[in-house]
Amino acid sequence: MSKNFIGLDTEKTRKLADSLNDLLSNYQIFYMNVRGYHWNIKGDNFFELHAKFEELYNDLLLKIDEIAERVLTLGHRPAHAYSTYIEKSEVPERKDVADGKDAVENIVDSFARLIGKQRELLHLAGDADDEGTVALMSDYISQQEKTVWMYRSYLGQ
Repeated sequence: MSKNFIGLDTEKTRKLADSLNDLLSNYQIFYMNVRGYHWNIKGDNFFELHAKFEELYNDLLLKIDEIAERVLTLGHRPAHAYSTYIEKSEVPERKDVADGKDAVENIVDSFARLIGKQRELLHLAGDADDEGTVALMSDYISQQEKTVWMYRSYLGQ
C-alpha cells in the first residue's frame, strides 16, 4: 500500500479527491444560483431574502475554497473550469428566479443534494482514515441540516 505525503493511501485519496471535485462542482453551481437569487429577488420579502441569500452565498464561497484546498492537501488538483462544474453538477443551474418561494425551494433541494454527497464523502474519508475530510464533511452536514430546517420552516413545511 502506497502512502502520500500526509500518510494516507494514495489510491483512496485519489477517490476522495474525485468525490471532492464532484462536490466542488455542485457547490459552484449552487453558489451561482444563490447569487442570482440575491440579485433578482422581488416581492414582499425582498429585504429579508436579499440579506439571507447574501449570507448564504458568502458561506458557500468559503466552503468552495475549503473543498478546493482539501483536494490540494490530499495531493490532487481541484476542478476549476466552469464547463467542468456544469458537466458534473447534480445541482441544476437556475436562471432568472425572482420569486422568493421558488428560490427557497431550490435552496432546500440543493442542500439535500449536497448533504447526500457529503454523507457519501464522510464514509469514503472514514474508510481512508482521513480525519481532515471527515471533520470537514461532519461540520458541513450539521450546519446545513439546521439551515434546511430553517428554510423549510420559512416555506411552512
